[in-house]
Amino acid sequence: MPEWFSDDVDVTIPNAARAYDYALGGFHNFEADRKFVEEANQAWPEVIELAYANREYLGRVVRRLADAGVRQFLDLGSGIPTLGNVHEVAHEVAPSSRVAYVDIDPIAVAHGRRILADDSRAVAVRADLRDPESIVSHPEVLRILDFAEPTAVLMIAVLHFIEDDGAPPRIIRHISDALVAGSFLAISHGTPAVDDPGGQTAVSKMYRRTPTAFRARPVEQIATWLDGWSVIPPGIVPINSWHPDYSDPHRRSVAAVGAVARK
Repeated sequence: MPEWFSDDVDVTIPNAARAYDYALGGFHNFEADRKFVEEANQAWPEVIELAYANREYLGRVVRRLADAGVRQFLDLGSGIPTLGNVHEVAHEVAPSSRVAYVDIDPIAVAHGRRILADDSRAVAVRADLRDPESIVSHPEVLRILDFAEPTAVLMIAVLHFIEDDGAPPRIIRHISDALVAGSFLAISHGTPAVDDPGGQTAVSKMYRRTPTAFRARPVEQIATWLDGWSVIPPGIVPINSWHPDYSDPHRRSVAAVGAVARK
């Protein structure tokens, strides 16, 4: 097994973080993850496009918030570190930026700790987003971040893996309670596919065989989670239309929306 392997991982079951890593061209995945992505992309050809769109959206969000003066980032459901990590993007703008990565997957955390071993401004923590108190009170998170200062919380492509009984609005409220005014929340979330609903449904059924089922939610429902926040322009929009790096009059909206809001 590779050195980043964790003993408590069942490599025969696909994992969302490792599948995302493979979709982005990473190497921290197993045969089950690769097969899952290939089959999912065959059923719904937007799968890999969505992975790249989410990663690019994350980079644009971090860059803009760092440009706006944010120096603390809490990346929830961070996944396996690949090119264009939050700390890399933030440090390009402001080398003093501090980043806490949080994920439930032991491989994501183990690899994150390896690449961050010599970086005193970033940390990788294993915790469950469904228990937000365990995150905002985690000693390693508090060692890196000072919640008395504005913080950007990133929930990119993670809330659609939370069941309704996991209460995404409750998670957001709890995280919000730990933040001071002037902090930011950035989210992205899968939405019902207009062009190929059958393909999206097939992929959703595939995810039910993994530890994290996927559910697309309508924009109207996602918008209610941001009540009490000030959503900054351009609002809740398809992720590839949120401050794109270039103009494209023929850009096709992907089945995921993103938004950045200020407390």
